[in-house]
Amino acid sequence: MESILSYIYYGNISFENKENLIQLLEISIYFKLNLLKEIIQKKILNSINYSNFFQFLFQNRNLNSNEIEIKCFELINQNFSQIQNNENLFNLTKEEIIKFIQFKQEKKEIFQFDFFQFLNNWIEKRNQRLKGKKEKEKEKEKGIEKKRLFHSFFSLFDKDSISKQDFDKLKQFDFFPKSFLVDIQNKVIQDNQKEIENKEKEIEDKEKEVENKEKEIENKNKEIEDKNKEIENKEKENQQMKIEIEEKWKKEVEDMKPIFDKYRDQYQKDLEYEKKMKEFGKAFADSEIIQDIEYVKKLQEWINDNDFFSKMKKGFSAKRDGFNSQNWHKAVDGQGKTLVIIKTKDNFIFGGFTQVGFKYSQSGEWINDSNAFIFSLRNDKGDRIPAKFTIKQGQEQYAIYSRFNDRGPWFGYNGGDDIYLKPNLQSGYSNFGRSYNLPNGITYGTNEAKSYLAGSYDKWVVDEVESYFI
Repeated sequence: MESILSYIYYGNISFENKENLIQLLEISIYFKLNLLKEIIQKKILNSINYSNFFQFLFQNRNLNSNEIEIKCFELINQNFSQIQNNENLFNLTKEEIIKFIQFKQEKKEIFQFDFFQFLNNWIEKRNQRLKGKKEKEKEKEKGIEKKRLFHSFFSLFDKDSISKQDFDKLKQFDFFPKSFLVDIQNKVIQDNQKEIENKEKEIEDKEKEVENKEKEIENKNKEIEDKNKEIENKEKENQQMKIEIEEKWKKEVEDMKPIFDKYRDQYQKDLEYEKKMKEFGKAFADSEIIQDIEYVKKLQEWINDNDFFSKMKKGFSAKRDGFNSQNWHKAVDGQGKTLVIIKTKDNFIFGGFTQVGFKYSQSGEWINDSNAFIFSLRNDKGDRIPAKFTIKQGQEQYAIYSRFNDRGPWFGYNGGDDIYLKPNLQSGYSNFGRSYNLPNGITYGTNEAKSYLAGSYDKWVVDEVESYFI
């Protein structure tokens, strides 16, 4: 009243307490202060939001303002899927639910399945609140009140406002009148029939379009045929000359055919080979070691597994992941087929391949692999032919060694260490020939054997280590 009197005598009003807005509106209506009523109602409409619309809706029950009610219904409608289990929603009165249904009908909106679930739950909760009273008055059998309530809502629904996609779901509610479900089903059938008719019409139009195109093509063919006849008539004038030329060149073509076929077949093979090389080369696109297509060709030839090259990934790079044997094991152990490539500061490039792969082991484990091999791609001068060296017969069980704590990549038996990197991955040993076959003319244990892969037995320094696997 103080706020109203302030407005009457001084022409201003305070809206600090938003909880009193409805009361202020009621008083302004009672005293027929129409301008104030418009101001307060506008303030209320601007104040209604997602967090308070239930409060304003319930306060409006005595006031019965259509604008406030519609604003609250809009927020309920926009957020229905989020608030369908909110207790405030179940406190709506039957009259408010009826108005909400009418509100959606006027907007020509579709009622989704979740709204009927809410109606069902609202009626269930209402029956629970009246349960004691029903038992006292000895209501008829269970469910009559539920059907009666829903039918009072149901009379408001236009079947066109219910989603036909939800038709099968609605059947679970036993309180739907069968006649309504039949109407919905008939409408679905009619809609489907219309859709079929539209599709048939569309197909018919397409067929006509195709028919017109065929006629157009037929006319074009006729035009081409006439042109061809014209050309044919002109060609007849020079036919004899053509015959003579053809006879003259026929023998030359026959003589050239074997040569042409040979070059054509070779060209096709070159194209296919180049395509494969490009595919294999993609796998080494970010490699700092393999930057020569000839190295790719050699590795592909030695491993002889197209699937490996098309699917392999660069699982470890010492420069990227750190010069640390445990980091290497974390990336490589258990991966199966594994290619290890090592480059020294002196530009030696060598490594090994295992079909079985390295395993996680704390104490250390020799791994049998009869298909393992080591290789050399280049020496310090780059003049050595790339070569592959298979495992010696009887040494298969010592193909590779795996120990997580303090061993890097290791090929060959202990004491031989054909290839071994220390835990820091920056140095190692190469006593080539212990478990893997040496090139012809080189003897195991000699300086030539020890320096073949890395330039020396233990004086080489690693520049990069890369490992690839599927």
